[in-house]
Amino acid sequence: MTDSPLENFNNSSHSDSTDPQKASPEFYRTQHKLRLSYMPWLFFELKPAHKEWASRWQDDVQSYLKAVETIQIGTNCFIAPEAKLFAEPGRPIVIGDGSYIAADCVLHGPINIGKNVSINHHVTMDGGKVGITIGDNSRIAANCQLYAFNHGLLHERLICDQPTQSEGIFIGNDVWLGANAGVVDGVNIHDHAVVGMNSQVTRDIETYKIAAGNPATIIGDRRDKK
Repeated sequence: MTDSPLENFNNSSHSDSTDPQKASPEFYRTQHKLRLSYMPWLFFELKPAHKEWASRWQDDVQSYLKAVETIQIGTNCFIAPEAKLFAEPGRPIVIGDGSYIAADCVLHGPINIGKNVSINHHVTMDGGKVGITIGDNSRIAANCQLYAFNHGLLHERLICDQPTQSEGIFIGNDVWLGANAGVVDGVNIHDHAVVGMNSQVTRDIETYKIAAGNPATIIGDRRDKK
């Protein structure tokens, strides 16, 4: 198993390494990569000198994922190596141009992610049989959970033996899910809608509506905001 960055630091002659005048760029690169993994928007703001090595790093990460899973990745994307993507044949993950997936996400296809979509750290998505679709320019904040399937509740069968059903989840363009929001199977969140932090979405949300609570209810409309 690879040593942790802290172990590598403790095992090195860090009295010299931590001197900015003496340390090599590689000394700081492990932490720089970790920062990008948890805050991927910084990848798109890198200066050319950093973008060069970071792009090579991302090419390796994305090439590996495409080799071992059924994944399509657009141009200028970022996928944290700490993210877990699982896409068996028939359950693909498609990622549009300019989108990113942060560290500690767990994504199980089928999932179709549009362009310029941000999926922040610790998001969990399972597409069930029908799948999850996320439109362009949408923002999925940290710790959101989307499950496009559900278990049966027949009283004569154990929960572990219940059949599952899947209707799918649809999230439109320019949608914002606040941190810790949950979305259950069968829900459609239409274009430009916003879901508040810690909300649980159990029914459809119309275009431009703002919803919050458990279960989430409509509390406003983006068109009323000045």
